[in-house]
Amino acid sequence: MQRLYEPRDRIEAQLLYDFLNRHRVGVVILGDYLSGAAGGLPVDIGPTLWVVEDADLARGRELLGRFQADALRRSDAATWHCAGCGESVDGDFDLCWNCGQGRAETGS
Repeated sequence: MQRLYEPRDRIEAQLLYDFLNRHRVGVVILGDYLSGAAGGLPVDIGPTLWVVEDADLARGRELLGRFQADALRRSDAATWHCAGCGESVDGDFDLCWNCGQGRAETGS
């Protein structure tokens, strides 16, 4: 098992965990609940992502880079309109908040 990344918080850790596992890279989150001990532990203690199989480390790093690049791209994306229900959706979301239809399905 090898350390892959130290996310900002539990939310980023869970998003990356889900993303990597969807791409068949087994990871675990260690230190996920240490924020509950804030004040009693050093400030640099937080969740970390670890690749279960050492052979998956390079693939995990590649996917991590892709995840971060996609996040940057999405944060700059324009608002789009859902083809399913017509609602306006912020550009950093890929699914319509109202009906759940994906941006790719909308053609816009």
